[in-house]
Amino acid sequence: MNEPSTALSVSIVGTPDLPGEALTALYRTTGRSTVELRRAISVAEPVFVAELFGPDHIDVVPRLEKTITLLEQLGLAIAIHELTDGQPEAISLQTMREIIDGPTTD
Repeated sequence: MNEPSTALSVSIVGTPDLPGEALTALYRTTGRSTVELRRAISVAEPVFVAELFGPDHIDVVPRLEKTITLLEQLGLAIAIHELTDGQPEAISLQTMREIIDGPTTD
């Protein structure tokens, strides 16, 4: 039986033509080439996807957070989605953080 795959993704709202410096910074954060990033932006696909609960979870979640911080610093609007078995559902930044951080104790 296959376990459901769950991921969080971040996309840039709209299709801005980012300067090379911004794409280079995104490359350093996401690990995706500038060509891949330009294509993803132009077709409104995620610039970064963080698979949750996999072997790379400890590495991808900080990269997701760094990507979001960078996009916000660049003044870009973002969309965050939770992907369960490939089905996207828009969520807020706060909801994303609750998913990542888990339940809080009072």
